[in-house]
Amino acid sequence: MSLALRNAQRVVPVRRAPLRRAVCALRAALGASRFDVGLVCASNALMQRLNDAYRRCPEPTDVLSFPFHQVTAGELPRPRCRDDYNLGDIFLGVEYIHQQCLGTGEDFDDVLTVTAAHGLCHLLGYRHDTKPEWEQMYQKEAQILEELNRLTGSRLRPLTAGLL
Repeated sequence: MSLALRNAQRVVPVRRAPLRRAVCALRAALGASRFDVGLVCASNALMQRLNDAYRRCPEPTDVLSFPFHQVTAGELPRPRCRDDYNLGDIFLGVEYIHQQCLGTGEDFDDVLTVTAAHGLCHLLGYRHDTKPEWEQMYQKEAQILEELNRLTGSRLRPLTAGLL
């Protein structure tokens, strides 16, 4: 199905085609190719507003995911009709991610892809609030990034490596 990619910020240039290809490959690695996904590249201001509204955390962040379905980690949604073939929306804080990359020296496009993988996992019910949840999410991220690495020759690692 489709991947709707929208760049809602003008601060950081985003290479949309490689990001689109990577997210489509990650969605396939999750077995969710038939589901629609919305991907929004957002500024710090938008991420801060969303983070405050939905998480009561008034600061920008790297990723926010808004699942269409509530599913148990590791399960795909079971749509009842065509309109239900939607995983949800991912907001990537590209300005925030870019600032972090400037500080760490990491490749912006790589970190953007890894962050999108993290967001996709959240759409499918993965969380990292506890150590067992973190371990489960880490394993899933590692698995789908390994598949992407195999296809592209990259060496991407899960975002959750630094959590908990």
